Amino acid sequence: MRIASWNVNSLNVRLPHLEQWLREAAPDVVGLQETKLEDHRFPDTALAGLGYRSVFAGQKTYNGVAILARERAIEDVQVGIPGFEDEQKRVIAATVDGVRIVNLYVVNGQDVGTDKYDYKLRWLDAVHGWLGEELKAHPRMVVLGDFNIAPDERDVHDPLVWNDDHILTSTAERGALKRLQALGLHDAFRLHHDEAGHFSWWDYRQAGFRRNLGLRIDLTLVSDALRDGAAASGIDREPRTWDRPSDHAPAWVALSG
Repeated sequence: MRIASWNVNSLNVRLPHLEQWLREAAPDVVGLQETKLEDHRFPDTALAGLGYRSVFAGQKTYNGVAILARERAIEDVQVGIPGFEDEQKRVIAATVDGVRIVNLYVVNGQDVGTDKYDYKLRWLDAVHGWLGEELKAHPRMVVLGDFNIAPDERDVHDPLVWNDDHILTSTAERGALKRLQALGLHDAFRLHHDEAGHFSWWDYRQAGFRRNLGLRIDLTLVSDALRDGAAASGIDREPRTWDRPSDHAPAWVALSG
């Protein structure tokens, strides 16, 4: 099963890109973030024409998440974090072929010390509590999405800029990610790639993609039960080269067995 995560940064704009990528890459399961579409506008009919079922939770202009599955049933859908009141559509989970897929669009946080930063840390704490229970019920789990956190210095183009005091790389944010991983979740990319310089997001400004001034903030985390079956992983840079691209590239993991 090939499972991918992609922040499309407006599905209304990027639907042709998504359709092209689904035809070419043919992933089995995809988690989308930043769809920025109300549910009645979600293109489930168009995606069904490509063989993909879909479940989704969206809102106008901001946020929005979805899970797509190719020729597979999507079951036991959960929207939002249980017990955490939040109007923002950032979380959707479902089971596909016995694998629990948790799709997260993690809060950006704006700047260290702001109210939005505090909200990000509270949101991540709520995710931690929920996933701790969720893993007991679903030991075969993949947690994926735009985490808006670069795990370590290998995941940023300039560690002097992206340091412990900077948003997306601050000590508290990285600590929250490590707490999630301590539940028994493993960064699938790092199971196969130790080196620095691989990114999934590049700013539109300053020729960020051409100069490879990026961050790796789109992650696929596999549970203990799936770690040995994570046969391959990577980042598909190709869609970032297309006309009017998302600023993110798909991250993926392939599970065997």
